Amino acid sequence: MPFIPNTDSDRSRMLAVIGKPSVESLFGDIPEKLRYPELDLPPALSEMEILREIEALAAKNLSSSTCAWFLGAGAYNHFIPSLVPAIASRGEFLSAYTPYQPEVSQGTLQAIFEYQSMAGSLFGVEAMNASHYDGATALAEAVLMAARNAPGRETVVLPAALHPEYKEVIRTYLEPLDVKIREYAGTPAAAAASLDPSAACLVAAYPDFEGRVHDLSGVADAVHAAGALLVVHADPILLGLFKSPGELGADIVTAEGQALGNAMNYGGPFLGMMGAASKYVRKMPGRIAGQASDAEGRRGFVLTLSAREQHIRREKALSNICSNQGLVMLQACIYLATLGKNGLRKVAELCWHKAHYAAAEIAKLPGFSVTKDIFFKEFLVKTPVPAQSIYDKLSRRCVVPGLPLSRYWPDRTHELLVCVTEMNTKEQIDLLAASLKEASK
Repeated sequence: MPFIPNTDSDRSRMLAVIGKPSVESLFGDIPEKLRYPELDLPPALSEMEILREIEALAAKNLSSSTCAWFLGAGAYNHFIPSLVPAIASRGEFLSAYTPYQPEVSQGTLQAIFEYQSMAGSLFGVEAMNASHYDGATALAEAVLMAARNAPGRETVVLPAALHPEYKEVIRTYLEPLDVKIREYAGTPAAAAASLDPSAACLVAAYPDFEGRVHDLSGVADAVHAAGALLVVHADPILLGLFKSPGELGADIVTAEGQALGNAMNYGGPFLGMMGAASKYVRKMPGRIAGQASDAEGRRGFVLTLSAREQHIRREKALSNICSNQGLVMLQACIYLATLGKNGLRKVAELCWHKAHYAAAEIAKLPGFSVTKDIFFKEFLVKTPVPAQSIYDKLSRRCVVPGLPLSRYWPDRTHELLVCVTEMNTKEQIDLLAASLKEASK
């Protein structure tokens, strides 16, 4: 059945209402020679032939399920329990988008409420919103939120080791505003100690793009002493093992939630997570679901706050694009409920131990060296030959060794960002080490 199953009589009545004799007459403004161009398509194929062609094309792709996969840099290969897609794909959730009518959206609203509750506990903050498009937009919105909180302060301070694509998104958001970006190359603690009165916020990456986990103890106090806000962008898996940003004093927290039960999907859709201390909740974009009671005392769920232009006057809205990534958020909710606190800690421990085993094995290779910093899941490898040539050689053998940093920094030709998660076996890690040794000759 077509999406709009109009009959011939339906079309005739519609044409009569608008005063047109035929459907073709609707296209009269288009020059006739342009209406039906020759497409020069190949002969039609049967369904069986088309499927064979598509499968052959798909087989050319590198896949994390068929290769030894050590590529991260923002999209991470984590285990997804079968329970997650099984529940998320139920018919009740297929249109889980915006719950405009709470009386008929109780399931979606409760899922958002449960997600916010678990995410708030994970990040150590009092309020989480329903979600943004991805981690980059969540962080950009957090920067805008901090700037709104401090009118007259025109500088946001970012780590130089923030994901380069995140920095581009933030620059795009700030382009029309009188807000400047300053980057720091050292630790968040050193940057916080040197903040000046122009700073609206300091952003700390936890961990940073190169996998380093900086000590954030005392950073919030130094940032607050300078009159600014501390924004922490965290890896949610790391929080199964390390202190939460809220516990460390962060005012606003953001994250990319793809790792929580969502596939990499060629880079999207992803899940932008954002939360804040309760005193900033009315400055936070997006929507917040809350628990309430009806006239008979029965529990129900509503949109408690919604600072989005579709819900309130545009000039009062805090954002006009933030959205509830309903199904992606739902999968994160199911993932967190399935694993629980102990399960998430186990995943984080596996990532920690496997990554450190891999780093130790690679450090033994002639000409290779590994960062000495505390790191989680990802670490930087200095290579004796260009990292891109190593990638090219090994990816042809279905070993994806990581990200050559020359992709973002042309002068960093001999650096490889390696990612190891719970999905990597010891055999795969040993294969990576042996392959790196061979590819460097």
